[in-house]
Amino acid sequence: MSQLEDIAQQDGWRCWVCDEPVDPATSVNDPRGPSVDSRTNARSAKKSAPDFAGGERLAHRSCNTKKGAVTPVIPWPAHLVLMDPAPLIAVAERLDRKGGREVVVRCADRADARQTADWLVDRFSRLAPALQVDASIDPGGGQFVVALTAARRR
Repeated sequence: MSQLEDIAQQDGWRCWVCDEPVDPATSVNDPRGPSVDSRTNARSAKKSAPDFAGGERLAHRSCNTKKGAVTPVIPWPAHLVLMDPAPLIAVAERLDRKGGREVVVRCADRADARQTADWLVDRFSRLAPALQVDASIDPGGGQFVVALTAARRR
């Protein structure tokens, strides 16, 4: 089995950037075809990096090319009303490094907050598989705050 197939199976044939399925039958030369993204940064060069900040992950060729050498922006669901959404890669890095609780987004109503919390837990299960997160919703100021919690590192 090739390296591409190993990494694709590890990631469940889903692009880590856009979270859409990657078709194994699509040519690697096609924009929607599979490619291996070598995710490295200055921090990962100094120590072993968590799954989301270093190593190799599956990406569509176009997602991989579009992001280049910069940290990609993980898209939020377009159908939800969100206020001040945090960049998810940075949230994942901080939670992995320190653990604890981090406010991620504010929502106008409880239904959007619940959908967002469920989406975050599901998305983090693929974005950072080694990082176990729980979501909480707290009312305040006429809106709902969604936060993620991860165990503190020992």
